[in-house]
Amino acid sequence: MTNAAFAPPFIQPAELLPALREQGYAVLSPQGVSDWLGVPLRDLEALHADWNDLPPDEYLKDGGRYRTRRHACFTVEDEAIAQVPHRAHWQPVEYNALHGGMQRWFAPMHEATVAQPVWQRLLQRLGEAASGMRNAAALPWFVEAHQFRIDTAGGIGRPTPEGAHRDGVDLVAVALVGRSGIKGGETRVFEANGRRGERFTMTEPWTLLLLDDARVIHESTPIQPTEEGAAGWRDTLVVTCRAQGFQGD
Repeated sequence: MTNAAFAPPFIQPAELLPALREQGYAVLSPQGVSDWLGVPLRDLEALHADWNDLPPDEYLKDGGRYRTRRHACFTVEDEAIAQVPHRAHWQPVEYNALHGGMQRWFAPMHEATVAQPVWQRLLQRLGEAASGMRNAAALPWFVEAHQFRIDTAGGIGRPTPEGAHRDGVDLVAVALVGRSGIKGGETRVFEANGRRGERFTMTEPWTLLLLDDARVIHESTPIQPTEEGAAGWRDTLVVTCRAQGFQGD
């Protein structure tokens, strides 16, 4: 595991859609996210308390106990956002060789969280980004949201145990919500059909990575505690937008 930390290639919010269309990914700084959403950072930071109350992921096939999570699904069409009845998360094996083909039922996100105006605004803007990336006006997006905490209680935690992958959707958004007492957790983005790649470490809460899932693959490297025996964790929010229904329908 490397300890070198490469800074994220931040862009301005106005450059987000051109970057997604030209290179398949874009990274906004926390202030850039605040400006893009039109909300103060403190509203986003208020969501972080949820990550202290995530139940264990009982489906890890590597036998690990390093991941806790919650999950919720929505439809987003312009400003119309609706949460759908709680459902399983499902991916085909061609996108997730480790956990694909399984119906995974995770604990739902808290009702109070999804009712927050900042949460609604985030989903609205991600839907707009997905539509702009695909040049698809007024398209209904089928959105899945995942709250993750990866910890180092067992000595090492794996944010992406399936390795470099695509998710089988249109847009993937990965927000760093917080990290403490860890090294590693480097983000890597590669062209799906080329040689170009980029690596960087998201360290500031509410740094946001957006990915065109058809054009790039991505992964995050394992994390370890900065001090042996000490607690460490990395909290992320992953939101995906898909145009043709939820996977598994």
